[in-house]
Amino acid sequence: MTNDVIPFVPSASYPIRPGNLVRPLIDGEPAFRRICETIEAAQKSVWVTVTFMWADFEMPDGRGGTFDVLDRAATRGIDVRVIFWRPDAKTEWLRRNAFWGSKIHIDLLNARRSGVKIRWDCAHPGFCQHQKSWIIDAGAENETAFVGGINLNPHSMVTPGHRGEGHNHDVYVELAGPSVVDVHHNFVQRWNEASERLAEHGRWGMGSEARLQFPAQVPTARGSAVVQIQRTIHPGRYFDGQAAPEGISYNIASGEQSNFDQYCAAINAARRSIYMENQYVDVPEIVDCLHRALKRGVDVVLLMPAEPDVGSLIPPARQAFLKARAALGTFEGFMLAGIAGIGADGRRKPIYVHAKLMLIDDEWATVGSCNLHRFSLFGNSEMNVAFSEPNTVRTFRCDLLREHLDQDTSGINDRDALHLFRKIARANRRKYEAGDHAWKGLAFELDPGKYVG
Repeated sequence: MTNDVIPFVPSASYPIRPGNLVRPLIDGEPAFRRICETIEAAQKSVWVTVTFMWADFEMPDGRGGTFDVLDRAATRGIDVRVIFWRPDAKTEWLRRNAFWGSKIHIDLLNARRSGVKIRWDCAHPGFCQHQKSWIIDAGAENETAFVGGINLNPHSMVTPGHRGEGHNHDVYVELAGPSVVDVHHNFVQRWNEASERLAEHGRWGMGSEARLQFPAQVPTARGSAVVQIQRTIHPGRYFDGQAAPEGISYNIASGEQSNFDQYCAAINAARRSIYMENQYVDVPEIVDCLHRALKRGVDVVLLMPAEPDVGSLIPPARQAFLKARAALGTFEGFMLAGIAGIGADGRRKPIYVHAKLMLIDDEWATVGSCNLHRFSLFGNSEMNVAFSEPNTVRTFRCDLLREHLDQDTSGINDRDALHLFRKIARANRRKYEAGDHAWKGLAFELDPGKYVG
């Protein structure tokens, strides 16, 4: 049964499916440990979409790098495939942390005698193939997917609590049940039409030349969550609109913006609380939706990077947007916050919020790769899992706030939890300004009027 209060969206290429198990995984070490455990138990296949992969990234517990994990699976006879993003001339500066198929990368694959099958995929010029998904045993009874925003980045390989420096905070969700078929379908759609598949050095590995078959059946129910897989796809990137099982054919050649539609619809339907974590909130339409929610009396907490990655020049058009966003701070029910952990010197160190998630009314949530800027909402390839299951969402909220506030909020409702968030974050801000680093938790208030991220 779908949530009658927070609507899913008809603009998505994938249907609303009940019967799913959704398990949020907070921060990189727990997330990648679980992903590796699932890969090590794989019986059939491991299919991955990757945006960025740092050369010095390693999986947890001494498993080695990404290719160590994937090649071990391939050696067991598992069908291992990866779609890597290849930045174009307009995004060339991002190649430094992308496995884009350079001569060095091909030499590495040759030296390893890697058994991984690879296709490289460009985005629409100036945009990014930004999905981050893992599908284990696609099409099998036990198939499992992981969808989120965590890059293969050593700064993300951290534990909740963030004791140290240079940390990223991020989230994945583990998904089992009917909606895994849509993550499967997305991979096949992208694999078959990957932009570089026919180009020289556009693919790697024996078998990488072959097309994949779209999934034919929906997995059996594994839980009680209602899920819709939602995407951003730029027009003209893919053309085969074959329907997912029990879905309808979709004109993917015209693109998809269901992530944008879903964020607006969910914020507009919120009755009590909105909790958001995002690397960017940079789109006027989203800010307008938040403004209307605050006017309705909804409590809003927005967690963003305490030290945003932005340039020093602010053009006039952006100044107008920043003024509109800062106006959210005029509402008592609004809080803009960052997080900071304890470094080796006992002082607070900023934690970069890379997560992309939103929780509404303790009933509905979305987690994925989609930032709230124009690239993720209107041009990149992105994927989110939107889900409705009050017990799962409430537990997710409690787990996030246990990390950020060092407080158990399981005994209070969503609005009271956000009131507590504001109280603790404001107290921590006062301590920060006084040079006192002995905070409760990680969260501290940011000034919306001065925030330029």
